[in-house]
Amino acid sequence: MSDPSSRRNFLRGKVSVHAAELRPPWALPETDFTTTCTRCGDCARACPTRIIRQGDGGFPTVDFKLGECTFCGDCVTACQPTALRRPDPDSVPWAIRASIGDTCLAHRQVECRVCGEQCGESAIRFRPQAGGISVPVLDTERCNGCGACLAPCPSGAIRVA
Repeated sequence: MSDPSSRRNFLRGKVSVHAAELRPPWALPETDFTTTCTRCGDCARACPTRIIRQGDGGFPTVDFKLGECTFCGDCVTACQPTALRRPDPDSVPWAIRASIGDTCLAHRQVECRVCGEQCGESAIRFRPQAGGISVPVLDTERCNGCGACLAPCPSGAIRVA
């Protein structure tokens, strides 16, 4: 695996910007979160899908490569410092959504519908193309950012941010 900040990658135009770490659902705004969170790890231990892990500085982050978020709220219940707060049962856990990139197999004329099959919200539909493979179309209004589509994608084309 290569270092994204290496001189070689820079000269080849492959410099990537380090994305902000994704916090668990119902996290306070970043500054408040890092001030309030004690880095105890209780939220990670409470997560039934084990997608919460220790990130930079010991703060909890979500890693959708490990699974999806079911929005069960166990992490919020376990968070004693209240860096994760669910004001009411109908509150939105976060504003993140999935996006499908150019490495998607359908864009290379390879039939694949894994992401749509994994999406419990039916946010990923497939639009037929004349003389070609159906391509995925993401409905951002239906997407809840759970990450169920990310790990199973064979080409790593899906990002959640």
